Amino acid sequence: MALLELDGVRAGYGQTRVLHGVSMSVGDGDVVALLGANGAGKTTTLRAITGGVRWDGIINFGGRSLRRATTEAIVRMGIAHVPEGRGVLTELTVEENLRLGAYLRRDGGGVAKDYDRVFGYFPILRERRKLSASTLSGGEQQMLALARALLMRPKLLLLDEPSLGLAPLVVRSIFEIIRAVNESDRVAVLLVEQNARIALELSSRAYVLEVGRVAVEGESATLKNQESVRRSYLGY
Repeated sequence: MALLELDGVRAGYGQTRVLHGVSMSVGDGDVVALLGANGAGKTTTLRAITGGVRWDGIINFGGRSLRRATTEAIVRMGIAHVPEGRGVLTELTVEENLRLGAYLRRDGGGVAKDYDRVFGYFPILRERRKLSASTLSGGEQQMLALARALLMRPKLLLLDEPSLGLAPLVVRSIFEIIRAVNESDRVAVLLVEQNARIALELSSRAYVLEVGRVAVEGESATLKNQESVRRSYLGY
């Protein structure tokens, strides 16, 4: 059984329909890339999963329907969402941002261990934990957003454009950490990413959206080497 399953999902904003029957799945512990041009419906797909936009069709997580689930209930089920633009609260300190990630947890010992774990991934955050998040660089804010999501102890991590606006070396570092989290903690990842090349390197399977529909799907290694797909949909 898939950890996350979408079947015929339609969604939009007001009278504007963005998704027109999207079907896809993410297996337990898998990394799946969701690719496509701007406006293809990638962010709307993530928002549908987390209850941020009205949708119809089927979305199941762990065999349970998300039909009437609130966003808080979805988080409690084990889905963490790092939105485009990072969503860091710059008026709070680094430590206060991190506390928000563990807000719903009641296992104090587990939280303490997870703080050590995320500081191991992102040592710069330990150094700057008392500083305002507004003092962090773009790459450090992305690290903070990821660390906060990991403190939720998710089963599934939704990442929306984690490389946006970052220098190539920072991007590579962040993607290496995402790979490490996936491999060591078996956290499944659904990755929305404009950098198709790096997304296909990280993922095992990929879906390409075109105007709200799945245009192409398959193993990432196959799509990466398929010239017609690269030229038509992936831009490299």
